[in-house]
Amino acid sequence: MGSRIVATGRAVPLTALTNKDLERYMDTSDQWIRSRTGIGSRYAMRQGESLADIATDAGRTALERAGVKPGDLDAIIVGTVSSEYAFPSLACQIQSGLSISSIPAFDVAAACSGFVYALQIADAQMRAGDFKRVLVVGADALSTMVDWTDRRTAVLFGDGAGACVMVTEPGNRGVLSSLLRSGGEYWNLLSVRSTGTRSTIDSEVRRCADDAIQMKGPELFKIAVRSMEEISRLVAERAGVKLEEIDLFVPHQANMRIISAVAERLGLPPEKVFTNIERYGNTSAASVPIALDEALEQGRIHDGDIVMLNACGGGLTWGANLIRW
Repeated sequence: MGSRIVATGRAVPLTALTNKDLERYMDTSDQWIRSRTGIGSRYAMRQGESLADIATDAGRTALERAGVKPGDLDAIIVGTVSSEYAFPSLACQIQSGLSISSIPAFDVAAACSGFVYALQIADAQMRAGDFKRVLVVGADALSTMVDWTDRRTAVLFGDGAGACVMVTEPGNRGVLSSLLRSGGEYWNLLSVRSTGTRSTIDSEVRRCADDAIQMKGPELFKIAVRSMEEISRLVAERAGVKLEEIDLFVPHQANMRIISAVAERLGLPPEKVFTNIERYGNTSAASVPIALDEALEQGRIHDGDIVMLNACGGGLTWGANLIRW
């Protein structure tokens, strides 16, 4: 008995910040940002907004589309590094928002790889017979963790949440294979010392630069491209699927240069690669599920298609899921 995604959903903050808007906060320009990242705008949290509410909205949309009542869920698993509290977890906040009790709800901290990690955990426990219906969410608000005077990092990140409902199902559809990896020796390539959604773009108090996201871009680029290529090849080989059989590649939307480099190494043409980084920026763990939801909405995925999900993030962490839709 395997697991299959039967519905998805997404939600974002109210405010969209264009590259032009960011010129008010730092020395940058639309051309500078686009040429280096492919990003044109992103959604950012403001004072009074709650990531828990946004994530709950994404989960509720997925549940409604799946025709599954919140009370029918067996678990909620959330990939995030942006929980509003040290504890309770964001998953428990979503559980409360959906008015569910007495089921396991927990977070997975794998930064940008969070959703890929959470999906693999859900699939493994469903195959073991522990759960039959699981809500998997990826949600982050990294715009609240940046130094808004540092154009190297502040222009990259957006906020949001994506979700999917997974059910156990016999047959050859669903998750075919997943692989997760991490390299703790590279922890200092992408890190943030202080967590929590505490400093939005309209806050009077700014996050200290030492407590903001720290990133070593050139080194991270090389490892991200290499690791995302390798994990894609390994997970496809494990499932007995040839790379040319992949119908759609849905990678983490971190940087257009990374996405293009990985796709080129895998021999995947542009029409097989889904991107929405231009409108969302890097939403960390929300990136893959938001992209997956949009790909479905745009008719880019059909029954029987082979879909590859892939991400790399702080930790460093990386992983991939191969799915037959």
